[in-house]
Amino acid sequence: MEIALLIIGGLVLLAAGGELLVRGAVRLAERMGVSPLLIGLTLVGFGTSMPELVTSVQAALVGSPGIAVGNVVGSNIANILLILGLAALISPVAVGSNALRRDGLLVVGVAVLLTAIAFLLPIDRIVGLLFLAGLAGYILYAWKHEQGAADGHTAAYEKAEAFEATHPGLHAAPGQGAGAVLLALGFCVAGLALVILGGRFLVDGAVQMARSFGISETVIGLTIVAVGTSMPELVTSLIAAARRQSDVALGNILGSNIYNVLGILGVAGLISPVVVPPEIARFDNFVMVAVSLAMFAFAWTGMRIGRREGGALLAGYVTYVWWIWPSA
Repeated sequence: MEIALLIIGGLVLLAAGGELLVRGAVRLAERMGVSPLLIGLTLVGFGTSMPELVTSVQAALVGSPGIAVGNVVGSNIANILLILGLAALISPVAVGSNALRRDGLLVVGVAVLLTAIAFLLPIDRIVGLLFLAGLAGYILYAWKHEQGAADGHTAAYEKAEAFEATHPGLHAAPGQGAGAVLLALGFCVAGLALVILGGRFLVDGAVQMARSFGISETVIGLTIVAVGTSMPELVTSLIAAARRQSDVALGNILGSNIYNVLGILGVAGLISPVVVPPEIARFDNFVMVAVSLAMFAFAWTGMRIGRREGGALLAGYVTYVWWIWPSA
């Protein structure tokens, strides 16, 4: 019972705190005159990945690399197989956009990069800096591209748009004076406190669950923690699919996978270097690459991910979890 309360309570605090933090940061940036596009690509884009970020950093700090890395790899696999599969069941996803093809290639690229590094190097401060530099370069590209947006939006833009569409009031009417700034700062501080506390609860619950039930922390990180921290992507993608905004649903998934590897592992490497567990390096990373290649193939060929394909993706996720979960 205590374990369930820690995990559920941690996820609730992460979700609530993440939203408060994003709202506060957005309002503060608006009052400082930052452009809405830059706010979306940075504060909203990174803020929506806050549950994964805090959880992976907390896990790295307490010496649980299976949860720290498994959270990211498992989230990326769940984003494609589980969330995209569910979105396609609600509304078929058309993927003919040139921008999505480019972003799809980047998703494959970062998956391959992480897979290669896992065999060669720990995710230390140098790797973390390289990952964050790669993310900064991608955001800069997206910012320049969106100013023209001649051939479709980038996944980074779609990720922010999906969140903004499902969170009314994110952009508040402009306020003036110290009171408006202090209120925005209060949102930021309260949100940060909640996500840190939520991350601590979730990691503690996951570690206790692993010890109590004899399940490795890596499996817990790849499944329960990964799906739990991916709830913002799940909600926004399903709402976008229900509104027949298939490009937004897919772009949200692509953008999240890019931010997860480059941003979350980049920050985690800077704060507390971590070694990728051997079981993830030998198997789960390759699953991430395989499903990323499959999604890129759909985007490149302009194929439609219909309900049949969505069902196949979901079946693939069930098979993946069944394969890695220990037998009774």
